[in-house]
Amino acid sequence: MNLDDFSDLIERPDGGVRRDAEERRERLVVPPGALGRLDELGEWLSAAQGSVKVRAVEQPKVVLFAGDHGVASLGVSGRPAGTTHELVRAVLDGASPLAVLARSARVPVRVVDAGVDCEPELLPAEVVRHRVRRGSGRIDIEDAMSAEETEAAVRLGVAIADEEADSGTDLVVLGDLSVGGTTPAATLIAALCGTDASVVTGRGGAGIDDLAWMRKCAAVRDSLRRARPVLGDQLALLGAVGGADLAAMTGFLLQSAVRRMPVILDGVVGAACALVAQRAAFRAPDWWLAGQVSGEPAQAKALDRMALNPLLDHGVTVGEGTGALLALPLVQAAAALAAELPERPEPTTPDEAQDGASDGASVGAPDSVSDEES
Repeated sequence: MNLDDFSDLIERPDGGVRRDAEERRERLVVPPGALGRLDELGEWLSAAQGSVKVRAVEQPKVVLFAGDHGVASLGVSGRPAGTTHELVRAVLDGASPLAVLARSARVPVRVVDAGVDCEPELLPAEVVRHRVRRGSGRIDIEDAMSAEETEAAVRLGVAIADEEADSGTDLVVLGDLSVGGTTPAATLIAALCGTDASVVTGRGGAGIDDLAWMRKCAAVRDSLRRARPVLGDQLALLGAVGGADLAAMTGFLLQSAVRRMPVILDGVVGAACALVAQRAAFRAPDWWLAGQVSGEPAQAKALDRMALNPLLDHGVTVGEGTGALLALPLVQAAAALAAELPERPEPTTPDEAQDGASDGASVGAPDSVSDEES
């Protein structure tokens, strides 16, 4: 497998349709610019769907990739190492923030175990049936996975994307469930952006104290030394300092772009996978939205590199796709407005046309003149 092959398979959203959508937007009853970024989202959806009149987002799906990371044993996470299965269980039981929001919005959630470190019997068969390996290696001193496991994880993500596209999913909210996952994510972003460990190391969704942050910095620094020799090979990079869940998310993002299925990214883990995918296929980011600002410095650096501007900044750091799911109603609102707002009626007489031109010329003009100006 060579991730660079995806570059030939991915096309940009239809630019001609987007231009037609922009022209149609000029004719709507609401003045251009009055809806702010919702206009931009509506035009993006038009291009992604290949339809000037946007179709409603009716079958969104939350897809979460789960995995444990050996580097968590260094005390770099706010949660004990090897407890990702508890996060998975909370989602399945409807007890996590993501699960509550998804239930409220009536959005189905799919959890894929790519590399959780637990006995398979602890989770439903549907969740664990794709597992590539049990946990990932401690990336500061060893590879996360073998070459064979890395390829299997990427192929898993590709297969999940195909399953979702074939089932009619029209937009994916992508998230991760992991303990220690922000450390390989920061390492990948630092390696691809050419920055130091201290620049990209954050405190994770669970939060860590200063001592844990210093341990995390050291882990990213040591992992970077192992990442730099394989920077030219995305698969080798994922195998060296990624993890089964990150490799699967990368494959998912690439194949989603191939299948023209839009994706909303959540936090730093998704941003890291997206950055690896962009390195393989430069058109792929055109199919993604950044759902939120997570507060992780590595996420900000990755999104800036991909020119993705987050939709929300509410200070949500819980992860699990929660912030991206909060952005979904905004995207659905943009779709509804673009589809349902009527166009201005065409003038039927020369007088009406002149009146319309006069009204247009007065838009933005002051209603009155101050005493000083007069």
